[in-house]
Order: sequence, then C-alpha cells, then structure tokens
Amino acid sequence: MKARIRTRSLCLAALLASLIPLAAIADDARDGRTVTNAFGDTHIPARPQRVVTLYQGATDSAVALGITPVGVVDSWLEKPMYRYLRDALDGVEHVGLETQPNLEKVAWLAPDLIVATRFRHERVQPLLEKIAPTVATDTVFNFKATLRLIAEATGREARAHELLQEWDTRVADFRRRIADKLSDAWPQKAAVVRFKSDHVRIYSTGFAGSILNELGFEQPDSLHDQGWGMKLTSEENIPVMNADVIFVLLETNDPAIMRNYRHWTSHPLWKRLDAVQDERVFEVDAVDWIMGGGILAANAMLDDLYTHYGLDDPHESTTSAAVCADETSSTSRVHDKESSAC
Repeated sequence: MKARIRTRSLCLAALLASLIPLAAIADDARDGRTVTNAFGDTHIPARPQRVVTLYQGATDSAVALGITPVGVVDSWLEKPMYRYLRDALDGVEHVGLETQPNLEKVAWLAPDLIVATRFRHERVQPLLEKIAPTVATDTVFNFKATLRLIAEATGREARAHELLQEWDTRVADFRRRIADKLSDAWPQKAAVVRFKSDHVRIYSTGFAGSILNELGFEQPDSLHDQGWGMKLTSEENIPVMNADVIFVLLETNDPAIMRNYRHWTSHPLWKRLDAVQDERVFEVDAVDWIMGGGILAANAMLDDLYTHYGLDDPHESTTSAAVCADETSSTSRVHDKESSAC
C-alpha cells in the first residue's frame, strides 16, 4: 500500500513538473490579468479557455455565465451531477470529490484556470497552482462572491452584473410583496430543517440562511449565536425548531430519511410548533436550498418562496442552465467580454 501511494505521488509530481513551464509562460503573458482572491493575487491568461471548477457553487456560477468547464467535481446528491445542470454539462469530465479532487485528472485536463475555495482546498493550493492559475473564494456558499470571481477571471463582468441586477430586482420585489401580503405578521422567523436518517439539523447560516436573511426573514430565537446551526438527536429537542415558518429539506429517495421524517413529525411536540399549527411547513428541494450554491440555485430557491407564499413573480428568472448551455459557443466556450444572453 505504501509503495502504491509513493508511486502515485511520484507520478503526480512528475506530471506537475512537466506543466510548470506552461504555467510560467502564462504568468509572463503580457495580455493577462491579475485577480485578487482568497489565495492572493493570481495572474490569469487574458482568454482562459479550459476551466476546472472544484466546488458546486463554482460549477453553477460558471454555467450561469455561459461557461462550459472542462472538469467539475461530483455533486453531493443526484450523482454524478445535479439534474438542473446535466444538460449544460453533458460530456464534461468529472475530477473526483469536492473535498478530495483527483489532482492527476485535473492536471491531465490541462486547464488554464482552476476555481477553488480556501474552505476546501487550502491544503492543496500549492499543487493546484502548479497545474494552472488558481483563484479561490473564502467559502462555498457565498454565491455572489463566486459569481464575481469567475466573471473577473474570465472577462464576463458585464454578464455577472446583469445576473446580480436581476437578483436584486427580484429580492426587492419579493420583500415588498410579502410585506404587503403578511402585513403585521412580517417579518417571519424561518427555520431551515434537514432530516437525516438518525438526526435532524437546523441551519442558521450557509447558503439558505444568507438568502433568507437578505429577503428579510429572521432567525428563530433558539438559533442566535449557534454558529452554523444545531444537530438534534432527540425528539425532546423539537421545540428548538419553533418558528413562524419551517422549510424542510428532504431526500425523498432515501427510505431511512423518510422514516425518520415521519417519526419526528408524528410526535406531539412537532404538532405544537407554531409553523405546524399555522400550516406553514413547506417541503423544499435540498439541491436548490443548500447544495447548488450558485446564482441558478439561488433563483430556484426564490422561485420556491414566491410559490409557497402565493406571490406573483413578474420577474421570473431568465438564468436558465439549459438556455446558457445552448448559447455557449462551441468555438469560444469561456470568454466573452461583452454583455450577452449568458
């Protein structure tokens, strides 16, 4: 086993060494740009054509910008890739797990840009930077930071600006409409609850939490100063989930999770929760709400909220993964300085 690991390490080292001259040439290119990111200042070729994304939010954001990566990491659910991205990523190579990307595969793809996150990849930063110029965000769930970083690195700032303007318009519209509809009952305290096979998680931050906060929702009293949230292992903890509205993240294809969900929701304490009594418990897609991590998933989450609250959405999202995939040129798959449909 040790010999096998040593052999793989030597092969990877040799491969990386062979790519160093190419990286040096790119670094010396006069028409490149320097992008400040979580890994420092990174010099990038002016027109990167082969992009590898190493976390879900980066993959989502790349597709929204009209980029077809040459390599992506496996999805957490709906493996190997989330359904909403499959058409856009048809035929794209997979390079392992987000938490443990296969660096040999990444290197063989000969990328000229790698998009990583310090949260996941700080340990392998030196190896990634030997393969290709690498930019990183601090976290995996800040979809605006991810979108802006990829746009800056690939010259698509105009498209990112359009996407974020559309998002801000939808957020402002939702805030106005829900305040008008709920009146004195707004703002509501919202709990994001995920059922697993042997416990329940209630989230306070992360992707869904940050979006709910932007939309004007408040945290349940029990979650103040609780970091990412709480892990509940006993039904006696059900009152911790008390809120005006509960969004339940379910993996309906997992029998053990569904059994646990039915078990908890049949408990008398569950039936006494405010959201349950007011019929404000909504089952939502875990991919859209916590896993997707990008602008496309954020808009899908906002779509859910318009639907669940019965609000008209005059600004229905045009950030479709399928549309962007169709609009992406096969000859120039990444770079487009001018504003475009994708």
